Amino acid sequence: MASVTSLTSAVHQRLANALTAALPERADADPLLRRSDRADFQANGILALAKKAKANPRELAAQVVERVVTGDVIQDIEVSGPGFLNITVTDRAIVENLAARAEDPAGRLGVPHAEHPGTTVIDYAQPNVAKEMHVGHLRSAVIGDAVVQLLEFTGENVIRRHHIGDWGTQFGMLIQYLDEHPHELDHKAGEVSGEEAMSNLDRLYKAARKLFDSDEEFKTRARRRVVDLQAGDPHTLAMWQKFVDESKIYFFSVFEKLDMEIRDPDIVGESGYNDMLAETCRLLEESGVAVRSEGALCVFFDDVKGPDGKPVPLIVQKSDGGYGYAATDLSAIRDRVFNLKADSLLYVVDARQSLHFKMVFETARRAGWLGDDVKAHQLAFGTVLGKDGKPFKTREGETVKLEDLLDEAVERATAVVREKAEKVGLSEEEIVENGRYVGIGAVKYADLSTSAVRDYKFDLDQMVSLNGDTSVYLQYAYARIQSILRKAGEARPVAHPELALAPAERALGLQLDQFGETVLEVAASYEPHKLAAYLYQLATLLTTFYDQCPVLKADTVEQVENRLFLVDLTARTLHQGMALLGIRTPERL
Repeated sequence: MASVTSLTSAVHQRLANALTAALPERADADPLLRRSDRADFQANGILALAKKAKANPRELAAQVVERVVTGDVIQDIEVSGPGFLNITVTDRAIVENLAARAEDPAGRLGVPHAEHPGTTVIDYAQPNVAKEMHVGHLRSAVIGDAVVQLLEFTGENVIRRHHIGDWGTQFGMLIQYLDEHPHELDHKAGEVSGEEAMSNLDRLYKAARKLFDSDEEFKTRARRRVVDLQAGDPHTLAMWQKFVDESKIYFFSVFEKLDMEIRDPDIVGESGYNDMLAETCRLLEESGVAVRSEGALCVFFDDVKGPDGKPVPLIVQKSDGGYGYAATDLSAIRDRVFNLKADSLLYVVDARQSLHFKMVFETARRAGWLGDDVKAHQLAFGTVLGKDGKPFKTREGETVKLEDLLDEAVERATAVVREKAEKVGLSEEEIVENGRYVGIGAVKYADLSTSAVRDYKFDLDQMVSLNGDTSVYLQYAYARIQSILRKAGEARPVAHPELALAPAERALGLQLDQFGETVLEVAASYEPHKLAAYLYQLATLLTTFYDQCPVLKADTVEQVENRLFLVDLTARTLHQGMALLGIRTPERL
C-alpha cells in the first residue's frame, strides 16, 4: 500500500495551488503552513509574498481564499489579522485519513519511507574492555539505539558500530598479570553471568595494579608486553582476547537489561583498525594534510588555538611512533566510507569530545574522505546530573555503576506496578515482567525526552511517576485503551466518516495524523526528543478525550464504533512510537 498523504500535506498542496493561481510568477511559493490553536492550521506565508510582490497582504490573502478548493479536505478558510489564513478541515477528511492509516497492511500506519534513503554507519554504545560501565555510558547507548530504530523504520540502510575501548598501553599490565596467573579467567563452572564476569575483571585489575605499582620488575615486563601486543605476538594476542571475551559477557548482560540488541559482528573496537593506522598516516603526510612537528605527525587548524594563542594540532602519530585516538578515528572513517560505502557517518558521543571530532572530520574532508557525497555528524550529548544539578555520583563521590542504576529503576517501578496489580488482576510473573518494562522504559524516556545536547537530571522518583511527562504515563495510556477494547464485547473499532466529531475527537484525530511527518522529521534531524514530545501530547489529548467523550457508553452504535476506532489507532500509534524509542508497552498495567 502507498503511504498515506497527511492532512497537513493535503492542505499545503491546495494552498500552494491557490497561491500559484493568484501569483503565477511565484509558482514555488511556500504558504508556511503550521498547526494553530486558532483553527486546525494557519498559513503565514502570504505576508512575505505580498511584500515581495508589493501587494496588500489582506487583499492577496482574499485572492488566495477565492481560489482554494473546499469541501473535500478543507471545510473553511478565512483571512485573519494582517493576512494570515486560518484553515479548518472537514471531519470526514480526518476520519478517512485515519482509516487509511489503520488499514495499512504493512502495519506502518501509513508512514512513508524517506525520499532518499542511503547508508548510515552509526557509532554508539562504546564501553571499555575490562572496565565497568557507568551512568556516562547510558546516553550513548539509549540515544544511539533510538536513532537506529528510527532510521531503519524510515528505510535507511543502517550499519551499527560499537567502537569499544579494547586497545592501548593499559593492557600490558593486565596481560602480563594474566600470563603469570594463567587460570584467573578460567570458567571452571561453565558459563558465568555478566556480574561474575565483571567481578573477575575487577579482581584481576586490582591485583595487577597493585603489583604494577609495587614491583619495578613487573612494571618493566608489563611495558614490554605492550610492545608485544602492538607487534601482534600470537600468545600476547590470545591473552588480550580473553579480556575482550570476558568483557563481552558483561557488556551483553548490561545491554540485555537495557532491553537493547547489541550484535557481536557490530562490535569493532579500536583494535579493528590497527592494520590501517600506518597507511592512514602515510596518506595524510603524502597529501600534505598532516605535517611533522617536533617529531609528531600533526594537522593544524587556523581556528583552534590554545590559551597562549599558539595553534593546537590534532596529533595523528606521536613523536615516539605511537598512534593516538585521531589515527584510529580517521582509519575508521576510511573503512566506513570506502569499505562499508556509507554516505552518512553518525557518532553518538559525549559533547566534551566535540573539538576532537570537529578536527577529525575537518582532517578527513581535507584528505578527500568526506565531502558533499559523504557527511559526518557528531550527535553530541550532555551530562547526566543528580537531583542537585551536579554530575551524577555516589555519596562517596564515585561514578555510579550503570547496572546498579538499572536494578534500582526496575525495583522502584515494580513497586509502582505492584500497587495497581490487584485491581488489574496481574500475576506475579506479569508484575515482575511489567516492572522491568516500566523501569527500563522510565530510564530511557527520561533521557530521550530531553534534547540530547542538554544535561539532564536523573531523578528516579520522577521517572516512575504516573503523572507528568514520563514513560509510565504513556504506558498506562496504552494499557488503559487495551482495557477498554477488552470490555467492548461485540463492539468493534469501525471508522464512520459520516459522523460529526466532538472537539476532543478532532484534536486527537489531527494529532494521530501527524505521526508519519513527525517520525520522518525526527529521523532526519536525529532528535528523538521530538518524538517523545509528540507521544506525550498524544497521550494528553487521549486523556482529554476520555474525560469528554464516553467510548462504550456513547449515544449510538456508530459512535461507539468510531470512538473505539480512534482509541485503537491511538494505542497502535503509541505502541509504534514507543517501540521506535526502544520502550515496551505492556498490555495490562
